[in-house]
Amino acid sequence: MTAPRRALIVIDAQEEYFDGLLPIQYPSRDESIARIRTAIDTANQTGTSIVLVQHELPAEAPVFASGSVTWQNHPEVAAHENVAGKRISKQFSSIFADTDLEAWLREQDIDTITLVGYMTNNCVIASAAAAEPLGFAVEVLSDATGAIDLANDAGTAPARQVHETLMALLHSNWAAVADTETWATALHAGTPAPKGDLISSAAQGRSAQ
Repeated sequence: MTAPRRALIVIDAQEEYFDGLLPIQYPSRDESIARIRTAIDTANQTGTSIVLVQHELPAEAPVFASGSVTWQNHPEVAAHENVAGKRISKQFSSIFADTDLEAWLREQDIDTITLVGYMTNNCVIASAAAAEPLGFAVEVLSDATGAIDLANDAGTAPARQVHETLMALLHSNWAAVADTETWATALHAGTPAPKGDLISSAAQGRSAQ
């Protein structure tokens, strides 16, 4: 088995999700940022490429306003800005939309991206889905990502339900979902994280009813 050529991509681990209008609710943001830090440290130890992504909107925007306090990376991530192999500013949910990330990954001969950061219900799922037609394998760390409570005209969903549902969805098709410890073991071993599939997920879903 060929070892995956990975890049760890830290998506929008910014102060907006801690002290701004979009505080992460599940898993605990303090716990998830600690797992993100662990993933970064593990990537550094193994020589794995690290990409830091920041969402950036115009200065008058209510969230992620360019140059604002809440636009800044969380201190646990900001401490590693100088060792990142690539930094990206984005304006859309997907890390690939209107960025040069795809070209950079191909230049680095990377075939697998590991996603951590925020939010599960927006940029993480959008990025995982966007990676499929590009041919990149995707890993998502369930304890190093996070979701928010949602309520709108279509209904309501607490953050835990949102996060756990999307992890099951991702693992059924678009990504290998693992916790940070399991991923670190696979990284050190040079093996892919275990991945589910749609057919077996559907069969297990029927049998669980």
